Amino acid sequence: MIRSTPSPYGTSATARKVALGLVTLTLALTALPATTLPAQAASDPLARFHHQSLDWKSCVRGPDDATGKELEEAGAQCADVRVPLDYGDPGGRTITVAISRIRATDTRHRVGPLLLNGGGPGGQTLGDPPWVRAAMKDVAARYDVVGVDPRFVGRSTPLDCHWPTGSAFRSAGVDRAGFDRNTAFAKDLAERCRRHAADVLPYATTRNTARDLDVIRAALGERRISYLGYSYGSYLGEVYTTMFPGRTERVVLDGVIDPARYGPRLLRGTEKANRHALKDWASWAAARDETYGLGRTRGAVLATVDRVQAAAAARTPLRLGKYRVDEHLVPLVVFNGLSQDNDSAYGDFAQGVQDLLRAAQGRQVTPSPWLSEALAFMLTGSDSHYGSVQTAVLCGDAAAPRDPEVYWRDVQRARERDPLLGPVTNNLNPCAFWDPPRERPTSIRHDLPALLVNATGDPRTTYDGATAVHRKWPSSRLVTLRGADQHAVYGVYGSSCVDTTVNAYLATGRLPVKDLTCVARPSGSRP
Repeated sequence: MIRSTPSPYGTSATARKVALGLVTLTLALTALPATTLPAQAASDPLARFHHQSLDWKSCVRGPDDATGKELEEAGAQCADVRVPLDYGDPGGRTITVAISRIRATDTRHRVGPLLLNGGGPGGQTLGDPPWVRAAMKDVAARYDVVGVDPRFVGRSTPLDCHWPTGSAFRSAGVDRAGFDRNTAFAKDLAERCRRHAADVLPYATTRNTARDLDVIRAALGERRISYLGYSYGSYLGEVYTTMFPGRTERVVLDGVIDPARYGPRLLRGTEKANRHALKDWASWAAARDETYGLGRTRGAVLATVDRVQAAAAARTPLRLGKYRVDEHLVPLVVFNGLSQDNDSAYGDFAQGVQDLLRAAQGRQVTPSPWLSEALAFMLTGSDSHYGSVQTAVLCGDAAAPRDPEVYWRDVQRARERDPLLGPVTNNLNPCAFWDPPRERPTSIRHDLPALLVNATGDPRTTYDGATAVHRKWPSSRLVTLRGADQHAVYGVYGSSCVDTTVNAYLATGRLPVKDLTCVARPSGSRP
């Protein structure tokens, strides 16, 4: 997901949310329509899913459905794909996975379907085909571009733990009392999930999402799919290609996660990249002190951020309209402002910090649109479903330490290196109170020919993750965007070097002869 609200591991053209959370699930229990199956399907326990007939229809759901209208204007249709809730019991409950499709127009040179995942986990991708096709330029005509809302996400069968927040991410605060408050908060979120969705939580996993992708492949009548995955979507792509070898055509992973570091504590180790991004933004804001009033030097701007955090920790929470912002939230606001390297995102973040500074000074503040959206995400239940799914997947994929003291020690060590962001990236979350995963993590294969894309300053999926995966996959190629603090590059950042390279691969199926480095826009030339 790429959104200005909490977004550790997700992306899309408009910046998608990514927080941890759980929510309530309404299961679809209806049976699949009767279908005449080929004789060879008799021994296939998933035959009724693989050979289902999809009912393609308009994507518009009512007069206020902006996503549906955009899809319809782009020529897309939508369908629901029926999949098992539990692949160990394919004759049991079923759920639906919502997909959209813009069909290839150059049928003579058609490659096949390109399935998309914008990240998260928990991010919606059903609405992404129009902007992805625009990024693909002429090669888009050769693909059916398919958006997928993964199980329990968006228009698919939902999962919602009825949280009072859209995000399980918080800072541990400035002392032990704050850490203990956060521990109680995380435990309460986990208990809400057990109360509202215990029967389905074990099935919210990346491995099951990968199985769903393969059902979609079969239901589309395809032997192979191509795949474009951003951020968490890179990990989903790694898992799919491992579980279903030989069923992918062309694979692009942008914002690459090292599977050895994936899990409930996936933010650990990103402190350095986030601090670098914060410093670059501070330099940008200092050059615009007349507009934002945060300081005339980078050091002065960074000191302003620290002063805001000190104010939030020293007394009652900062008042911003109807919201109250404390020591657990100020660092998260900062963290959320650091995933995109462009003037628009920088300006939104600077305005948000200006709002926080005024509140710290005791002034009456109505938060700016970006900050208001971020605070609504963190402090209301309007996006409970989003955080619910994200947490369920992270906790369901891999076990987390269960002893709070492990996290406290890590927070204390991280605080020495970075007092503001270390207590965010090393903090405890609801996975410490979760039931153990039903399956082992996937051991990722080492022979995938894929195109990897990453910016050197990516503060979410850090560059060392991309280089680690590239070393494990000698058959892959790595496209590096040098000098940008950017999460998600292809079709998002505006690098013609990156976009042209990806499109050439999608057009020909041939990886570049060698790795390629593209240079970021010079400072001051952001769009």
